[in-house]
Amino acid sequence: MAPSKQDADIVLFPFMAQGHIIPFLALALHLERKTNNTISIVNTPFNIKKLRASLPPHTSVSLLEIPFHASDHGLPPNTENTDVVPYGLVIRLLEASTSMRPAFKLLIQNLMDSQHHRRPLCIIADIFFGWTASVAKEVGAFHVIFGGCGGYGMACYYSLWFHLPHRKGQGDEFLLPDFPEAGRIHKTQLPANIAEADGSDAWSVFQNKNLSEWAKSDGILFNTVREVDSGGLDYFTRKLGLPVWAIGPVVLSTGSRLGGGVRAEACREWLDRKAGNSVLYVCFGSMNTMSGEQMMQLGEALEESGRDFIWVVRPPIGQDINSEFRAEEWLPQGFVGRMQESGRGLILIHWAPQLEILSHKAVSAFLSHCGWNSVLEALTHGVPILGWPMAAEQFFNCKFLEEQLGVCLEVARGKSCEVHHQHIAATIDVAMADHGKGAHMRSQAHRLRGAIADALRDDHTLTGSSIQALRHFLSAAANTPKPRSPSE
Repeated sequence: MAPSKQDADIVLFPFMAQGHIIPFLALALHLERKTNNTISIVNTPFNIKKLRASLPPHTSVSLLEIPFHASDHGLPPNTENTDVVPYGLVIRLLEASTSMRPAFKLLIQNLMDSQHHRRPLCIIADIFFGWTASVAKEVGAFHVIFGGCGGYGMACYYSLWFHLPHRKGQGDEFLLPDFPEAGRIHKTQLPANIAEADGSDAWSVFQNKNLSEWAKSDGILFNTVREVDSGGLDYFTRKLGLPVWAIGPVVLSTGSRLGGGVRAEACREWLDRKAGNSVLYVCFGSMNTMSGEQMMQLGEALEESGRDFIWVVRPPIGQDINSEFRAEEWLPQGFVGRMQESGRGLILIHWAPQLEILSHKAVSAFLSHCGWNSVLEALTHGVPILGWPMAAEQFFNCKFLEEQLGVCLEVARGKSCEVHHQHIAATIDVAMADHGKGAHMRSQAHRLRGAIADALRDDHTLTGSSIQALRHFLSAAANTPKPRSPSE
């Protein structure tokens, strides 16, 4: 993508959660490779410190701190990321995040005043930071919402918050009034905050205000591919009347992960000893865990399946997510020892080099929570998915992957559902088989890998849809009227 003197300065502002910061970091590095924009990421001091440790060595992406005082909002001191708060306090962190508005506006004004060449400024804000659209209008900046999630899943999520159709007495299944093409949704596919919402609860109040602010934006960016996810993208085009640009997949390159853990080399050495398409990778993202009983059943299922596997484990619900893992208490008796002795299972605590694992030829399928970062990383490498959604729009991602794309088989649903190891093991067998459903899922995943690769192509034969969308977005941002200087 040829750089232009007209490119805008870009400021990215993710919500304070690992699953939000990761795609924003990936987008910042993607923009740096593709353009000559100056790029900054704004966040609170704790998150900036983590980001600084995760930036590649020669990047020009800058990090800007914005003050945030958690204790002023009834949160424990130094609470700046969802990783360190129980789920029940996430809504309080969201509510408290709106207090950053004055500081954010001042930061943007200072940036605009200090621009030597008075270039346009573009704000790329999180889906939870709808209020930033009004700030952009006040200071004359271009503004877009960046959905690190897919179009279909976000369309379901958006529609549900505005309509709460499950409260209308339609039974256990219902259609979304403004997105019927999503198909019927079951009450068990609702994340807890939506299932419990009545329109006057804290989540409803926050989301109605937050999502309504999207209409003040200049457009929406989605980390997805139009050829794969057009239905959800078209929903937002007709709903908001704004440009919708599908610029994905935007994922962190191999080795560029927030956090730490087992070295990629150790995983690669273990995988190199395995046959092609023989390993199941099991991971539920950076924020999710399951009940103790579910963890026990999953352990028994992995052993019963007879398949090789890599499992990223975290303490179960009710335990400190960052505490030391107590295998003999939380997994079947002797499970870890048997897996190590047989060489069948590699059990990793808290974190794994996910892209390195998914890109290995030994990996056959991915048992996942269906968070969109993980979905994109799997599909980019042609790996089918066993879905166990836990929260947010993950339930709708799983539904989309299974019913519309044919690359997924749902294993279980939610953090509290009753599961049995026999069912999990049987589902693993179906998904990893080289015939029937398993073969079809793998074929579909390979087809989607090709579609995703085409969307990112930029050569003399093809300019992919994601490349075109990125160019159109950057052109719109660069053509924003330049802000007036104080003396004008």
